[in-house]
Amino acid sequence: MKRAYFQMHLAIFIWGFTGLLGKLIQLNEGMLVWYRILLSWISFSLIVLPGKGWPKLNRSEWMNISGIGILVMLHWLTFYGSIKLSSISVAMICLSSIALFSSFIEPLVNRQRFDYVEILFSAMALTGIFTIYRSDASASAGILVGLISALLSATFSVFNRRIASRYDPTIISFIELGSGFSFLTLLLPVYVLVQPTHQFIPTLTDWIYLLILALVCTVWTWILSLKALRKVSAYTMALALNLEPVYGIILAVLFANEGKILNSGFYFGAVIILLTVVLHTIYRYRKSRRAETLQT
Repeated sequence: MKRAYFQMHLAIFIWGFTGLLGKLIQLNEGMLVWYRILLSWISFSLIVLPGKGWPKLNRSEWMNISGIGILVMLHWLTFYGSIKLSSISVAMICLSSIALFSSFIEPLVNRQRFDYVEILFSAMALTGIFTIYRSDASASAGILVGLISALLSATFSVFNRRIASRYDPTIISFIELGSGFSFLTLLLPVYVLVQPTHQFIPTLTDWIYLLILALVCTVWTWILSLKALRKVSAYTMALALNLEPVYGIILAVLFANEGKILNSGFYFGAVIILLTVVLHTIYRYRKSRRAETLQT
């Protein structure tokens, strides 16, 4: 069990580096995500997929899984777009609102009642985000794109949970990466018109960072998290994921000198959001324990 917890926290800590790598890579967010998905998809094909049986999927199932893959791609695109528009810290603090967005999306998708306590937590988080917005007007675009990224992440996570029990996660990830890559490839000509760039080929340094992003932060962490989930519940993993923005901000301050650009308004807003995340986590944990008690 200790090994599983170590694997889980190691994967989450490594995910904290994705923001820093996104800042260091000189490509724009569109090309960055294109190369990340391509390298990750090839790595999955060579490292993870061999030996796996291919499931029989009908057209509807293919469409559903492929649609989720497009949502994943759009999440990455907006996440790195937020970093390029503002900073790693802003993108990461917006990412911490994923669980709060899920409290709205999950009841809608699963046709359940809304939990008004969770809606209150969402309002508290929005107060923190608005505080950051007011403290630095130049970060407004980054905050907006970062919130869209969190919304997309919450959406694909809810849909992924619905299909995870029916199919091998390896196959799901492979199809999702393939559909995300295909859609982004079709989208790139239009994207380049909207977001012009003259750099389509990574520099040597960019290649190194991209390989780390794909092999270490995507494929290896996926394997680590999958191994951890054999012993640790998915709910425990979801709670631990709240640490990812914390790790990302610490790394941004240490290695990207973002401590110099963050003002008191950012820190005050960040404290409100992180406090909300902690309280929301405690509330969800107690709620799940009560549900388990009622079932027994």
